Amino acid sequence: MSNNRIAIIGLGYVGLPLAVAFAEKYKVFGFDINQSRIEELNNGHDRTLEVENDLLSSVLVKQHAEVGLFNTNKLEDIKDCNIFIVTVPTPIDDDQNPDLTPLIKASETVSTVLKKGDIVIYESTVYPGATEEDCVPVLEKKSGLKFNVDFYCGYSPERINPGDKEHTVKKILKVTSGSTPEIAETVDQLYKSVITAGTYKAASIKVAEAAKVIENSQRDINIAFVNELAMIFNKMGIDTVDVLEAAGTKWNFLPFRPGLVGGHCIGVDPYYLAQKAKKAGYYPQILLAGRRLNNSIGPYVGSQVVKLLMKKGKVIKDSKVLVLGITFKENCPDIRNSRVIDIIQELREFDVNVDVFDPWAEPKEVKHEYGLDLVSESDFDMKSYDGIVLAVAHNEFLSMMRPENVDPDAVIYDVKSFLPKETITARL
Repeated sequence: MSNNRIAIIGLGYVGLPLAVAFAEKYKVFGFDINQSRIEELNNGHDRTLEVENDLLSSVLVKQHAEVGLFNTNKLEDIKDCNIFIVTVPTPIDDDQNPDLTPLIKASETVSTVLKKGDIVIYESTVYPGATEEDCVPVLEKKSGLKFNVDFYCGYSPERINPGDKEHTVKKILKVTSGSTPEIAETVDQLYKSVITAGTYKAASIKVAEAAKVIENSQRDINIAFVNELAMIFNKMGIDTVDVLEAAGTKWNFLPFRPGLVGGHCIGVDPYYLAQKAKKAGYYPQILLAGRRLNNSIGPYVGSQVVKLLMKKGKVIKDSKVLVLGITFKENCPDIRNSRVIDIIQELREFDVNVDVFDPWAEPKEVKHEYGLDLVSESDFDMKSYDGIVLAVAHNEFLSMMRPENVDPDAVIYDVKSFLPKETITARL
């Protein structure tokens, strides 16, 4: 196994931490089509902050070293690899249908260098059957090789939690699978050699695919339930968090909290399973109901803020609201599928002037993704705002939101139940 030469296809939030983990024991070629990303990594910096610069620099090596990480965007550099691990994103389109374009293109890339005896392992979140029904035909067509005769496949779903410095890739148990019993064992042993938390060998690739997609779907449904509770209790004048804390004293009560559901996993993966279910002849009920409810939370928060402004006697048109946070989660620069944008759009529907501040987000990425210009901390006076929406629980916002820093007559809406209860107007 020490003779394995591993190519990691895609060096984002998933691929880079995995590449660094393998590079401690194997020769790893990190491949990404983004030249600026390759240059950044080869200079020892990861803008996603998933890998510390010192750790990244410690594994970087020259192309012909025996062990370590070499990053490239040149296909010829990975032609001698015998294991290819695909870690590209699997998004949805504007109609909420799975978009396998990155996965198919990555499979086409691998197919051009695929050889007899090679193994292609997919980590991207997909619906059951995607590896063998969508990716394998691309590998066969482009390479001219035959599946399970000339080359083999595996599936080991990623479980990266962006921004989590405790549950890192090596500390999370890894589900593995392979296209034959022998390959399943090979894939399992490969991951077991670097994953200190251990591995779980699934019965088949489809089982492993299904296990991954329901992990996030389960969270989505549970959060949808507490989001609906928040709407109900708001009508009753009851604080939802107080209710959840009381209910949480029972040993088997699940500790979910209301909030926005975005990011590249929880807000996306249920659509993959839903589409496959429809093709199988079943229209999912709970799965899609949870998605619809969670997608309504951003507009709901925006409308609640407007109502609170009205109760304060504020003139809604041209009132000023500061939104704190645009990333999809706290203390993380990841802006993918952030549902904070839904709050902003709802406020703007009422002609509210909205400023957005986020010390973690990259302004250029936010402008490209959402068309928003972030304000810098020196550009605004918090006391000048009629309302402030705490949308993301970045640590920096605790000190910023001290009572002496804001207008005492301002509406303070805490989406994350992050601020002291006595300092806010309302929370989700």
